[in-house]
Amino acid sequence: MTPITILTIIIIYFGLLILISNIVSKKGTDNDTFFKANKNSKWYLVAFGMIGTALSGVTFISVPGEVGNPDLQFKYFQFVLGNAIGFLIIAKVLLPLYYRMNLTSIYGYIEQRLGIVSYKTAATIFLISRTIGSAFRLYLVVIVLQRYVFDEFKIPFAVTVLLSLLLIFAYTYRGGLKTIIITDTLQTFFLVTSVFLTIIFICNSLNYNFTEAFEAVKNSNYSKIIFFDDINKGNYFWKQILGGMFVTIAMVGLDQDLMQKNLSCKNIGEAQKNMFTFTGIFVIINIFFLSVGALLYLYAEKNGISVPVVDDVKRTDLLFPEIAFHHLNIIPAVVFLLGLTSATFATTDSALTALTTSFCVDFLGMDKESQKIKADSQKLERTRHFVHLGFSFLMFLVIIIFNSLNDKSVVTMIFKVASYTYGPLLGLYAFGLFMKKKTVQDKLVPIVCIISPLICFFISKNSAAIFGNYVIDNEMIIINGLITFIGLLMISKPATGETRF
Repeated sequence: MTPITILTIIIIYFGLLILISNIVSKKGTDNDTFFKANKNSKWYLVAFGMIGTALSGVTFISVPGEVGNPDLQFKYFQFVLGNAIGFLIIAKVLLPLYYRMNLTSIYGYIEQRLGIVSYKTAATIFLISRTIGSAFRLYLVVIVLQRYVFDEFKIPFAVTVLLSLLLIFAYTYRGGLKTIIITDTLQTFFLVTSVFLTIIFICNSLNYNFTEAFEAVKNSNYSKIIFFDDINKGNYFWKQILGGMFVTIAMVGLDQDLMQKNLSCKNIGEAQKNMFTFTGIFVIINIFFLSVGALLYLYAEKNGISVPVVDDVKRTDLLFPEIAFHHLNIIPAVVFLLGLTSATFATTDSALTALTTSFCVDFLGMDKESQKIKADSQKLERTRHFVHLGFSFLMFLVIIIFNSLNDKSVVTMIFKVASYTYGPLLGLYAFGLFMKKKTVQDKLVPIVCIISPLICFFISKNSAAIFGNYVIDNEMIIINGLITFIGLLMISKPATGETRF
């Protein structure tokens, strides 16, 4: 598929998203629409659309790419099972709390439970974490577009990033969450369809029917799921389960992005129905992503295709686009492009909306009645637009910096960063939920939330000397949350009255 064809498809794709945005925005562009979709979202649309937001381009490219590593194979599915447990805990514990408090920003819980400084600290952690995480995810798709499209036109990487973010801004700045609910549903449809069609195309290329493909994957050197071989390794079963569970609780349940969608449902019953449905689809779709990975490596072996090398480093996350664009016909290539674009931009548009919401609500107080009275709605909307644009530019800067520094697998880097940044959120919410008779010395909370990741960084760098051969993997977020929890206990004091939440 030529670069001109790819570029044409991308233009049509974004044209469709902008058209949808304009249609949705005609019904309202106020802050209630942007932040909460008027509390009128259909649970089944939210559940389906969340798949695209939760998976992202990381799952679409890096997860299949890592299947070729003998120490990984289907290891990621252990992490997915941990994710599923985390989703169920969110549905039964956190969602009822958020609905009971009628929150726009979920960090309002910390304000009422621990104090204003703790509240601002939690919101700041989210802003930093989500900006970095979403920038990494967008970076992944941009390097693919750069390699296979924009390099042909001699367009610099920075311009590619800027154009991508401007396009996302164009269809999200007016309707916000209400637009995202609709566009993410469409993008998830493209994503899921592309996974199934990719499997069909590769099976046809390998002359497999479905049963033969299943047997080939099962008997290959890529399909080992359960790893009980060595507790010291990062792929050990219980480490992945626990890591997946706590990463999900922190990165989803304590993250404004995905929770904002849940809070747009009419009531807690519909929100929980959404989460249960989403969990089932999430597990199933990840099985297919891993299967795509195994089939890609089988196809590569049969056709003598090597993993692409960039700067003398094998880039497994480029194997999928390499095969799709250069070794299959145009239809599979189009399907791959739509799937990749949908996965990544469904994550980024949602993140930009959540970042704007958090800053406007948590730092500018736009949901407070006193603020609404002081400023007219049009002025608040203009302020929100500037905030939205500001976060788009901030994400641009982060991607440029990351491009100049990155030398590791994107999927590994994202979860490593998450274990450092989301750990303090885990500790804050755990303290609030479990220490009902205690509160904290509010002004000291930021110090605890800074010290905890620093201790974890020291532990990670010196784990060989401290624990022998033990390798800390996704469980770092548990250690981080525990250290934060202990730190909060050290600065705690008796609560003046019985806490309601």
